[in-house]
Amino acid sequence: MKIIIAGAGEVGSHLAKMLSNESNDITVIDSDHERLEALRSHTDVITVEGNPSAIHILHEAGVETADLFIAVSPSESQDVNIVSAMLAKKLGSKKATARIDNEEYLSYENKYLFTEMGIDLMFYPEKIAAGEIIDLLKRTASTDSMDFARGKLQIAVFKLEESSALLGMSMAEFSAVAAEQGHSFRVVAIARGNDTIIPGFDTKFKYHDLVFIISRRDGMEMLMKYIGKKDIEIKNVMILGGSPIGEIVARQMSRQMDTVKLIEMNKEKCLELSEKLPDNVIVVNGDGRNSDMLIEESIKDFDAFVAVTNSSETNILACVAAKRLGITRTIAEVENLEYIRLAESMGVDAIINKKLITAGRIYKFTLSNKVRFIKYMSGTNAEVLEYIVAPDTAITKRTLKDMNFPKNAIIGGIIRGNEAIIAVGDTQIQAYDRVAVFALPEAVKEVDRFFR
Repeated sequence: MKIIIAGAGEVGSHLAKMLSNESNDITVIDSDHERLEALRSHTDVITVEGNPSAIHILHEAGVETADLFIAVSPSESQDVNIVSAMLAKKLGSKKATARIDNEEYLSYENKYLFTEMGIDLMFYPEKIAAGEIIDLLKRTASTDSMDFARGKLQIAVFKLEESSALLGMSMAEFSAVAAEQGHSFRVVAIARGNDTIIPGFDTKFKYHDLVFIISRRDGMEMLMKYIGKKDIEIKNVMILGGSPIGEIVARQMSRQMDTVKLIEMNKEKCLELSEKLPDNVIVVNGDGRNSDMLIEESIKDFDAFVAVTNSSETNILACVAAKRLGITRTIAEVENLEYIRLAESMGVDAIINKKLITAGRIYKFTLSNKVRFIKYMSGTNAEVLEYIVAPDTAITKRTLKDMNFPKNAIIGGIIRGNEAIIAVGDTQIQAYDRVAVFALPEAVKEVDRFFR
C-alpha cells in the first residue's frame, strides 16, 4: 500500500516504523527538519518537509495515488490534521483519517458531517486511552482485557504469581483442564521477558508469565479461581495528572465511584479542572510523586491509583509508591515503549500506551475490509484481530488442524449467531462467523490472506 503519514511526532514515527516493516510504501510529511532526519536515520521511509495542509506539499508527497492518508500531527495541530485529511481525500487518496483533540467532533451528527467532507475516521487518542483505563478499573484481576460480542467472548491477561496452579503445568495439561470444562477457555499467547510465545502443547507456564486467555463468559469465573485471581470492586480512585486522559477518567468515574480525587502539580490547571469537573471530584494541587503527600491525601482509603501525567517515569514511580502504600490496583500511562516491561517488572498492575492504541485503530485500514477490530494488548507486541468471515474464503475450507495457519498466530474463539465457541483443532469456521485471532506482527498479513 502507498501510505502518507502527516506528522512525524511520537505517534506518526511509531506508525511509520510499524508500517514500513510490512513492505508498504511510506511517505512522511512534517515541517520539522530534525524530526524527519531522526526518522530517516532508522526507518526506510520517504520524507517531505513542509506543512501537510499545503496543497503543493501534498502533491509532492504523491497524494493523488495514495491508498491511505493518516494525519497525526500533535494534538495542538488538530486543525492541520482535519484540513490536510480533507484535502488529501479530495486530491485522490482512497482513504483519509485524522487525529483530533475535541470530543465534540465525535458526536454522531458531527462524525457524519466530517464523513461527508471526506474523512473516513477521526480518533481522539486520549479519549480511547481513558476508555481503556475505565475498563481496567472494572476488571481488576487482569492486566488487560477486551470483549467480543458484548462479552460473550473475553480475552484477559493474567500475571502468574506464586499461588497460581498453572506454574509448571504444560499447555497439554491445561488443555485437558479446559476440555473438562467444555472448552470454555483457551490460552492464546504467553509474554515472557521480551518474548511473546504462541504456545505449543509442550510449552510450560513459568513464574511472572503474562498469560493471554480467551474465555466464554461462563468460563471466566472458574478460570480466575484456577489461576488464583479475583476481581475486587473499585469504589474510590485517586488520579495523578490533570491531563486530558485524567480529566476524562475523573469525569466518567465520578458517576460510578464513591470518591474521585485528582492530584495536579500545576496550580492554574487545578483551578481550571475545579471549574470543569463535577462537584464530587476533589481536585488537589500537589506533587503526587511525593509519598508523604500521598499519605496526607489519605491514599490508604483508595482502592485504585491511576497515573497519567506527561512523564512515563513519574507515572511508573508514583504507581510503585502507591503499591507500597497499600493500593490494590495501579494503572500507569507509559508512552516510552522501552519502559513497558520495566513497569511490569516493578509491579505496576496495568499499563496503557496511546501510541499502541492509536496504531491499532489505524492499522485496521491497511488490512482487508473484513477486519472489524484490532487491538494491541499491553505486555506484548502481538495484535488481536476480529474478522467477519466472507463466504468461500480460504479459512472456511478446512478444519483448523488441517489448515496451514501461520505458526505465529492462533485462532482463539468464534461468535456464530448468539453462540460463543472456543476454537480447537476440529473446529471448522463458517461464513459470517466473527473470529478472534491473536497474531504476532510478522504473521498479520499472512493471516489476512485467509480471510480475503
